[in-house]
Amino acid sequence: MDIGERQNLRNEIEGIVNLIIDDYNKGRDVDQMDIFNQPDRDVVIDIVKKLLRVLYPGYFRDNVYRSYNDSNRVAVIIEDVIYNMQKQVAIAYRHGEVYQNATDETLTCGARCITHEFFKKIPHIRALIDTDLQASYEGDPAAFSKEEIILSYPGLMATAINRMAHELYLLKVPLIPRIMTEYAHSVTGIDIHPGATIGKYFMIDHGTGIVIGETSIIGEHVKVYQGVTIGALSTRGGQALKGAKRHPTIEDNVTIYAGASILGGETVIGHDSVVGSNAFLTSSIAPGTKVSIKNQELQFNNDGSKDF
Repeated sequence: MDIGERQNLRNEIEGIVNLIIDDYNKGRDVDQMDIFNQPDRDVVIDIVKKLLRVLYPGYFRDNVYRSYNDSNRVAVIIEDVIYNMQKQVAIAYRHGEVYQNATDETLTCGARCITHEFFKKIPHIRALIDTDLQASYEGDPAAFSKEEIILSYPGLMATAINRMAHELYLLKVPLIPRIMTEYAHSVTGIDIHPGATIGKYFMIDHGTGIVIGETSIIGEHVKVYQGVTIGALSTRGGQALKGAKRHPTIEDNVTIYAGASILGGETVIGHDSVVGSNAFLTSSIAPGTKVSIKNQELQFNNDGSKDF
């Protein structure tokens, strides 16, 4: 490339840069450029990964934290997460109503208190996850061991991350709980809103394509298969629906098979019910009900033709 060509290339690139920079000056939401006023998604994901090591201290290795003393090893991880979570929570608080006009000192103090409150919930979270692990093992004859479930099952991973995010959601931390559950969504294919309330002994089998909405209430000993939607009837009302009960209530001892859709805030699936594959429910069912779709008629062609 000669001197003239290089100069033309620089001019062309400069023109493109100026075009895009000018586009940032239109005052739209997408034009916001203060990157330090947003939680760092990569840091939040790193926090999630380290929290999983706190939840399962004997399952996930990290070469950075080598120690011959287990207590020291866990303590280093916890201190690291507390430090980074406090910083991210303080940034996230700028997006909440309570702290919008607060001083940096107030934000830092509030973030410290909330982070400490969250960590005090860790034993409670671990107790719930232990029941989820038990349900997953007892409910899956293909499971070789509980270790296999912890290390490889996407359902338990999505549930564990959601249980942590749910506690932050209850503590009214903006943004971060959703970043956590969307990370779980990206790696497992399971989309559980951090606002969903989920009881003990929750089992997700296979899991891909499951959606559980924000105001869902799920009881104990519930088993959900892949492709299930526990969602809203309609979101056409948009922000006007914020805070309303839009998603179903699933009572105890319910099994929901693959591809079923259960919709609506007033929909209640009674305890000890079974919802069959591909069922579509927008109204409540009584306890002990079995919902199934009548089998479609199958046609078999034995004339040798390969086409339908």
